[in-house]
Amino acid sequence: MLDVRTNVQATPAGRYHVSLAVDDNEIREAQRLRYKVFAEEMGAHLASVLPGHDIDLYDPFCDHLLVRELASGEVVGTYRILPPEAAKRVGSYYSEQEFDLARLGFLRPRMAELGRSCVHPAHRSGAVIARLWMGLADYMTRYGYETIVGCASVGMADGGHIAASVHRQLAARHLAPIEWRVTPRTRLPVESLDDGRNAALPPLIKGYTRLGAMICGEPAWDPDFNTADLLMLLPMAQLNRSYARRLIV
Repeated sequence: MLDVRTNVQATPAGRYHVSLAVDDNEIREAQRLRYKVFAEEMGAHLASVLPGHDIDLYDPFCDHLLVRELASGEVVGTYRILPPEAAKRVGSYYSEQEFDLARLGFLRPRMAELGRSCVHPAHRSGAVIARLWMGLADYMTRYGYETIVGCASVGMADGGHIAASVHRQLAARHLAPIEWRVTPRTRLPVESLDDGRNAALPPLIKGYTRLGAMICGEPAWDPDFNTADLLMLLPMAQLNRSYARRLIV
């Protein structure tokens, strides 16, 4: 596993740092944070072998980015990264449970997948996400991966109207070319849910698009998390570097 601690700068306020988990104990910290956010806060139905933890079959194959608050030592943000070699060993990317990725086949040898992004509710100022992206940028550069892919979720507590609006707005300005389109396995009927009003884009999705990410088509419904998931793709060659510098430096 890659240790990125030596590349991290403390933020002026909060003093966070980012690293990759180096052992099972650190991975358990990430899994406890994920459980707190996804199950306790969002009400997701998680099938886990360890109470109070979000664990699935992909976790042992992933690298786990952690943002830790230095003052308390607590893990307050996490991403997991499934590199292409590990995706081959486990048999698929996580997002293939929700989407047919056949058209992305030619990208797979250098395509890393992001997932399970979450930040502790007391630390959602933006600094934690900035540190996660610092770690991710270092990871992608060191290993020479060329494409980032992953699901971005929109809550369905309102029945899906916000998700439909978010999809419409993104499709108008940030839709991937046809050769990068995917098909959802359980399609969200956006045409019947869109009431024409413009919902605010979730901050994480807005950040992705500012970096240069695109959506790869219509959203899928994830019944376990009760979210509409959009597959987002970011070729590193198309990264908006001026925005990235502001975000991760």
